[in-house]
Amino acid sequence: MSAEIENLSAQIEQSLALLRRRLDPEQSRRRLAELTALSERQDFWDDPQEAQKLMQERQRLSDSFTVIDELQTELNDGRELAEMAEMEDAPGVLADAVATMSAAARRAAKAETAALLSGEADANNAFVEINPGAGGTEAQDWAEMLLRMYTRWANSAGMKVDIIEEQAGDGAGIKSATIHVKGENAFGYLKTESGVHRLVRISPFDSSARRHTSFSSVWVYPEIDDTIDVDIPESDVRTDTYRASGAGGQHINKTDSAVRLTYTPPGETETIVVQCQNDRSQHKNRKQAWDMLRARVYELEMRKREEAAQSVSDNKGEIGWGHQIRSYVLQPYQMVKDLRTGVETSQTDAVLDGDLDAFMAAALALQLGEDG
Repeated sequence: MSAEIENLSAQIEQSLALLRRRLDPEQSRRRLAELTALSERQDFWDDPQEAQKLMQERQRLSDSFTVIDELQTELNDGRELAEMAEMEDAPGVLADAVATMSAAARRAAKAETAALLSGEADANNAFVEINPGAGGTEAQDWAEMLLRMYTRWANSAGMKVDIIEEQAGDGAGIKSATIHVKGENAFGYLKTESGVHRLVRISPFDSSARRHTSFSSVWVYPEIDDTIDVDIPESDVRTDTYRASGAGGQHINKTDSAVRLTYTPPGETETIVVQCQNDRSQHKNRKQAWDMLRARVYELEMRKREEAAQSVSDNKGEIGWGHQIRSYVLQPYQMVKDLRTGVETSQTDAVLDGDLDAFMAAALALQLGEDG
């Protein structure tokens, strides 16, 4: 069998081993049978909220078994096709086998990453905030590049992106932006992106074509659903309205439709500020801002409960040297390197176009190991 087929087979087998280990098939089959029996009881839907939660668990377990079975079938079929190609000396058939195995390996890698998502909010949608560090136009341009990178990643993953707030930079880039990423496991994948991102390049804004280093911070927090109660007294929240500064037609710039909420949770020194300006309706922006504020308060509570683990707060601080989680070097050589996991690649264009899966998978695996 060809070396390429052997390599692809090993990759898929490794992923299947991890998936089975994470699933614990024997225990999961017992739980699946238990959930199925519960769902057939007449009083199952008497508590719709609890029933929905159990049905989602049942579906996740069922999907996990389906993925493992399908990957095993694809692995077996690919091997048989490769063996047939070699016996009949058919290069075209061998090429088909390689294509089949390559697709299965990619799917296995994605399933392996998804299996690492076990946090209580991992399945939720996510908010992503991006802010440039010091450096004026250069840093603001880098922040806009990160905004594009995460938008591209989300689109390639089949997720929807809404711009909640965006402030244009001075001449180029952005002063800040918040996006709402909607899709299965959005927060689970994106949560490891929180931290400071460093760019090294020849500045397009420097007439002397000198090399510049820029920093921008990324902060990710989950959207919370109706099952999570977050109590915030409205009287403790400062509400400001202002005219939206981004593009949006004449109307959006003529009314105070944008909303900013400022809140300091009891016993905390950290003040939370959220703002929304993506709709012409102040009422809709206010509702979205409150959703974001509740999500931020919930995320703060999550961090406090998980303070022993690597958390978002570990990477917050001054947006500059010593705080970065990843470096993107475009000059004098090309390399993107994650400083936590050691994962690196020379395919800088692909990364900036949203190819982040390898970085996310390694960071999730590291976090899982740290969490024990």
